[in-house]
Amino acid sequence: MKNSNEKHNGMPNSHLHDLFINELKYMLSGEKQLVEALEEMSEVAKNKDLKEAFKNHKEESEGHVDKLKLVFKSIDTQEEEEKCKSIESLIQEGKAMVKDFKDDEALDAALIAAAQKIEHYEIASYGSLVTYAELMNHDKAKEILKEILSEEKEADEKLTDIAMSHVNKLEE
Repeated sequence: MKNSNEKHNGMPNSHLHDLFINELKYMLSGEKQLVEALEEMSEVAKNKDLKEAFKNHKEESEGHVDKLKLVFKSIDTQEEEEKCKSIESLIQEGKAMVKDFKDDEALDAALIAAAQKIEHYEIASYGSLVTYAELMNHDKAKEILKEILSEEKEADEKLTDIAMSHVNKLEE
């Protein structure tokens, strides 16, 4: 990664600038990948609440793409994306779980596990981005990223609620 600190010397903690941009690129790619994956997950889920949660999070992820574009704009940087291999790998693992459990009562539990792995990656990534934005005084970017982080945490909690109330235990 090239070092562009010279261009950002007036910015506090400018040593984080390239890292911040790189992470934004990965998350833009990741959110775009998730839009497609969440559509597929909602189609194979059996539980109606889980289907709905995946559909809702797909819409949120579409919004995250738009919000990330605003973050790039807020820091006067050309919007770019770099293939997020971590999310790509987690999606592939989820697809393998669907294949392994497609005719099993544990399918929805497997879907939730796969989705929560992705949520936890996103929570870690957006948490770091919020911190970098704050340290560099990118106030507008920080607020947008905090919104996304909050939505990711809510999605994770929703999946836990569905798992514990419906999916991980059979009705007696």
